[in-house]
Amino acid sequence: MSKLKVIPEKSLTNNSRIVGLLAQLEKINAEPSESDTARYVTSKILHLAQSQEKTRREMTAKGSTGMEILLSTLENTKDLQTTLNILSILVELVSAGGGRRVSFLVTKGGSQILLQLLMNASKESPPHEDLMVQIHSILAKIGPKDKKFGVKARINGALNITLNLVKQNLQNHRLVLPCLQLLRVYSANSVNSVSLGKNGVVELMFKIIGPFSKKNSSLIKVALDTLAALLKSKTNARRAVDRGYVQVLLTIYVDWHRHDNRHRNMLIRKGILQSLKSVTNIKLGRKAFIDANGMKILYNTSQECLAVRTLDPLVNTSSLIMRKCFPKNRLPLPTIKSSFHFQLPVIPVTGPVAQLYSLPPEVDDVVDESDDNDDIDVEAENETENEDDLDQNFKNDDIETDINKLKPQQEPGRTIEDLKMTKIAQDIERLIHQSDIIDRVVYDLDNPNYTIPEEGDILKFNSKFESGNLRKVIQIRKNEYDLILNSDINSNHYHQWFYFEVSGMRPGVAYRFNIINCEKSNSQFNYGMQPLMYSVQEALNARPWWIRMGTDICYYKNHFSRSSVAAGGQKGKSYYTITFTVNFPHKDDVCYFAYHYPYTYSTLQMHLQKLESAHNPQQIYFRKDVLCETLSGNSCPLVTITAMPESNYYEHICHFRNRPYVFLSARVHPGETNASWVMKGTLEYLMSNNPTAQSLRESYIFKIVPMLNPDGVINGNHRCSLSGEDLNRQWQSPSPDLHPTIYHAKGLLQYLAAVKRLPLVYCDYHGHSRKKNVFMYGCSIKETVWHTNDNATSCDVVEDTGYRTLPKILSHIAPAFCMSSCSFVVEKSKESTARVVVWREIGVQRSYTMESTLCGCDQGKYKGLQIGTRELEEMGAKFCVGLLRLKRLTSPLEYNLPSSLLDFENDLIESSCKVTSPTTYVLDEDEPRFLEEVDYSAESNDELDIELAENVGDYEPSAQEEVLSDSELSRTYLP
Repeated sequence: MSKLKVIPEKSLTNNSRIVGLLAQLEKINAEPSESDTARYVTSKILHLAQSQEKTRREMTAKGSTGMEILLSTLENTKDLQTTLNILSILVELVSAGGGRRVSFLVTKGGSQILLQLLMNASKESPPHEDLMVQIHSILAKIGPKDKKFGVKARINGALNITLNLVKQNLQNHRLVLPCLQLLRVYSANSVNSVSLGKNGVVELMFKIIGPFSKKNSSLIKVALDTLAALLKSKTNARRAVDRGYVQVLLTIYVDWHRHDNRHRNMLIRKGILQSLKSVTNIKLGRKAFIDANGMKILYNTSQECLAVRTLDPLVNTSSLIMRKCFPKNRLPLPTIKSSFHFQLPVIPVTGPVAQLYSLPPEVDDVVDESDDNDDIDVEAENETENEDDLDQNFKNDDIETDINKLKPQQEPGRTIEDLKMTKIAQDIERLIHQSDIIDRVVYDLDNPNYTIPEEGDILKFNSKFESGNLRKVIQIRKNEYDLILNSDINSNHYHQWFYFEVSGMRPGVAYRFNIINCEKSNSQFNYGMQPLMYSVQEALNARPWWIRMGTDICYYKNHFSRSSVAAGGQKGKSYYTITFTVNFPHKDDVCYFAYHYPYTYSTLQMHLQKLESAHNPQQIYFRKDVLCETLSGNSCPLVTITAMPESNYYEHICHFRNRPYVFLSARVHPGETNASWVMKGTLEYLMSNNPTAQSLRESYIFKIVPMLNPDGVINGNHRCSLSGEDLNRQWQSPSPDLHPTIYHAKGLLQYLAAVKRLPLVYCDYHGHSRKKNVFMYGCSIKETVWHTNDNATSCDVVEDTGYRTLPKILSHIAPAFCMSSCSFVVEKSKESTARVVVWREIGVQRSYTMESTLCGCDQGKYKGLQIGTRELEEMGAKFCVGLLRLKRLTSPLEYNLPSSLLDFENDLIESSCKVTSPTTYVLDEDEPRFLEEVDYSAESNDELDIELAENVGDYEPSAQEEVLSDSELSRTYLP
């Protein structure tokens, strides 16, 4: 048999050289006796792979057979040097090419071939060291890219081969290092992790990492990473706890913390923390951590790390462990049900309210049962699984929210994450330094015999007024108070709306308030929103304004547990804290704090009375009726507004009666007070003397229910009525006994449909706690996620897209409105809401929910501003202007405005509101705070009416408000 001819190198280009060498190697595979030639060819390929990226790229390019040839040779050769050469080539290929080349090797069957090679090599006694190092190094790189690698390794018996190599060669660090790297990959599979644990791998890792020594730090780092992966198995974690390894880990961590003065071994310190994090996922691990004084150890070391920014990962991981191990506290309440009770006339058969009434009186509905098992604290792990990446997005359970628009604006030198860590550390201090905690109750609605403390340095609280919500206050430190909100009546949750009074303060003192029983997983308080404050002393000084107030504001998960009763059957849930700090300007002032600008039922009644008394009955038809009475006997007002007929002539009366209807509603959710401010703007515009408002009245009959949930508003609920149910989820089958306002509002709409007077537009005003700007939800049959009897599919449905017209108009004329935030998807979960029922059952094509931000705007004229009542009222007025434009577009022949006026209006609509206020943008933090005036008067917009010839359909401030704007008193900037 003739020898294969070796092609001289100099006669070939680089490309043809590697191609030629691979071709030779492929032929050699058919000639097993040609081992010398195989060694020579593979050594040449190795040289090219080591020296030229072009060669590496060509061998792993799409369509290249280079990888198959190498793997085939590796599988068939019996020559050790050839094997080592090929393994070295593979190392070069996967080391420089990133994940793509590794994946390429996996797709070519590399994992299985290498595992088989490992098994064959282990049969040698003793195994060849270089061969084992190379095999383990490559497998450690490709294993994470092979989804079935753990199963393949177990089937091939690779687990015990690698483990025994480590056991037998503990002093051979060159061999042990790649073996540990591969053990870490094996451990990603839970079955493998348990199997390795049974064979003593946990004990083996502790032999490597302790006692403290700065020698072989790279080996210790990999061992710690492997240990952290192994301890994610509950079985291994229990084994570690049983052997006292939690105390060992803490001891080693303290040793490294003390000796690593130059912070060169931060990764080792973090590896120890990662192991602690894994072992404390089980109850036994958390108990062992507490018993070993772990809270104090990690707290003290974290405080010492705060001054060094590069040690932030240690602080963050330590904080995560401490929060997880912090003993779950029950809320200091006798029950999570509201402190107020209202007996329902009918008890629902099913649902949360039925469950609430069916609970035996002896059941403790506050206690959390989650720590009675060894389940991982899933919520905590999910929330912070990427704790290294401080730019991570928070989970959001509202699928209509674009989470990317919730990114916080960073304050110079301090991120929201820094602030959270500071606040969490201060909370942890409570457990470590319990003697410093005052823990004195200073306000309590559940205790009828409670007396207000007389000490002069204690703040006094009160919420016993209309729309107030504050249940209990506990003084924690001298100037720090924990506040607990009341549940909605006949409910055990919905803690978001707050409204309370504070007095007895001293100026120049920083008071910290912590509202500790919030439920949502995120809040705009993390993204620039501030609470509101009203000072009586300031009002007496001619400044009767609500202002955005507070510093060091953030929202984070705390250590107070929610019972499964409160969390809808879910265990292990925690409450969240809103924390903010206030410096009061006046001594012994009386101040009020609120989640948003309050708008009470009494304010609405006063507003409607003023509108009624001030209107011109010759010009404006205004009628206030009672839609129905609520559960507690309050009247639900129904307002009708249109233009009076020109005369009593038959044609004028017919035109009067045949105007199309527009049906508006608001405040179904009591805590969304911004909806009432938008409605106030709508009502005042409709009742104004503006010529365009007159045209609007002549075009439509407005039926308006300005407050669908008076009982909830009066009693300080956040979302429910006295029935304990969300009224905006009752529109499909409202009960006349439990949901009278919804029952009669729907009945009125059904009546209008029955007499062929279907409203042209229905809009329900809401507030949104997660998004910025003002936007709409509409209804599109093509974008409906669910379909019923017609079994329609989006591909064969033809729809009239007229429902998009009004939002598009508003996006041009209303500065706060954002078209890109609008959605026309109809989800099955929303099928019982007003928007969907009025669209689907009543047949109103233009059926909307209009959502107004509780925070501010991130686009347009008001970008960077927190929303104020003026902007909200403006939005209500702009909505009216949009309806007038809609009328012109839908009924152009009936619309008889002068042509010059229509041309000007058209220019206005198409101009996209190009005017930008010079006070639009966020100012530096050294700028003064700005005030937001709240005007409760009914006549405020009469002065804002505009001259038709100057700016039809637009909404401009009065001269007085222009002065305020120029002095920047009416703007509150996002911090």
